[in-house]
Amino acid sequence: MLPARYRHIVIEGPIGAGKTSLARKLARKVNARLLLEQPEANPFLERFYRDRARYALPTQLFFLFQRARQLAELAQLDLFQAHVIGDFLLDKDRLFAQLTLGDDELALYERIHAQLAPQAPVPDLVVYLQADANTLIERVARRGNPVEAGITGDYLRALGDSYARFFHRYDAAPVLAVNTENLNPVDSDDDFALLLSRIERMRGRREYFNVGATLA
Repeated sequence: MLPARYRHIVIEGPIGAGKTSLARKLARKVNARLLLEQPEANPFLERFYRDRARYALPTQLFFLFQRARQLAELAQLDLFQAHVIGDFLLDKDRLFAQLTLGDDELALYERIHAQLAPQAPVPDLVVYLQADANTLIERVARRGNPVEAGITGDYLRALGDSYARFFHRYDAAPVLAVNTENLNPVDSDDDFALLLSRIERMRGRREYFNVGATLA
């Protein structure tokens, strides 16, 4: 179902883009090991959404250590024996840090990140899910997660912009950018099949998939 060259695939995107749901569906489809973020394990996250200035640093450091530990375990696996589907890049951890931390906190974070990042394996493919800020806001509100109740529209807009800048520069792995405004691979099996077909046909280091009046 997936090209042999893509043993380790990461689904990425801002909050509300659908990355975790798509990672779960893809992992089930290809019988892959699933490697997911665990936001529910972060004891600071709900407080961060209510008071970002106060809880940004502990929230960020908890996620950094959590993600680094998960990826260190992944590095011990034989990726020639099984597919691995994840929903996070360790590199994107800095995106959140730069968005939420003050200068002194960011300097401390960067020192810690520099010690951990070299241990992270680079994926064979990143599928970057894009959506308009208003779409992200609507999706987050619709799923009604109590932990996310404090997320503001301004934060989601800033986060979406930060993701766009991050992936504009990112070149560590091939990237397929997928516009999800008119594509719903999580709830639509037809759209999911379209996405799988597009992954199969990918040949370059950076390509785009946009479903509108025509297929791109």
